[in-house]
Amino acid sequence: MALLTMNAESRFLRTNQAFSMILPDMPRALEPAEFYRERQDLPVVWLLHGTYGDHTDWVRKTNVERYAARKGVAVVMPSGLNSNYSNWSRCMLGYDMYDYVLRELMPMVHEWFPVSARREDNFIAGLSMGGRGAIKLAVNAPERFGAAAILSASPRDFATLTPEYLAADNPVSARFAGMVENAGGMSAFLASEENVWRIIDERAASGTLPRLLFASGADDDYVMNDLRPFREHAATLGLDATFFIGEGYTHEWDFWDLAIREAFEFFGLPDVEFDAV
Repeated sequence: MALLTMNAESRFLRTNQAFSMILPDMPRALEPAEFYRERQDLPVVWLLHGTYGDHTDWVRKTNVERYAARKGVAVVMPSGLNSNYSNWSRCMLGYDMYDYVLRELMPMVHEWFPVSARREDNFIAGLSMGGRGAIKLAVNAPERFGAAAILSASPRDFATLTPEYLAADNPVSARFAGMVENAGGMSAFLASEENVWRIIDERAASGTLPRLLFASGADDDYVMNDLRPFREHAATLGLDATFFIGEGYTHEWDFWDLAIREAFEFFGLPDVEFDAV
């Protein structure tokens, strides 16, 4: 595979921004002019990192490059800091990560690289914080994605966000408290794109949502405590969702390496022929 990093100033992040991208290599049996002329409609997986990570995480810590080669897909990996892939308009000069992905990164990649913009060729996945970003983007912009894989994350009923919870001294509570404040208060937060539980409730029966895969390590108590009630809720809605639980795994890269392979299969990406070494 070809691995590239691109840096460009972002209108929505108000800073220079980097993302990594995997593109298929040319088979040795083809002439370069033939390969580069024909490859204009690659499927693309938008792959999001977790808290404390950046655009290099997936390549450094999993075998995603090999899995992408097997499927002949492009993979785009943006950096999102610890933003939860949300808009933080009051942060510094403004750091609107949600808008960046939908309104800047996706048009840039679709127009500048040999990838397809068709819904059925675009897929999104992420781990932990990136899983929350993936489900948020997928259900708010279902016309963009054919399927989504949410790894080690789950929608959450925000009725649990009591004042006592938001005031607790831990990073998760602090992040949610900041998001509520940034939205302009709890009512505005619950009415916003952040409230994935509500949006799924509203759209589950419409047939407009992409296919959804939820994956977690069986021993990942933090995730499973939210995923179990959501799974029961999804069943009552008739949501088109698949659940993959990895026995013996917790919140760890060994599981995410396994889960991204499961995601590529769930997306329905066929294996392609490639040159043996």
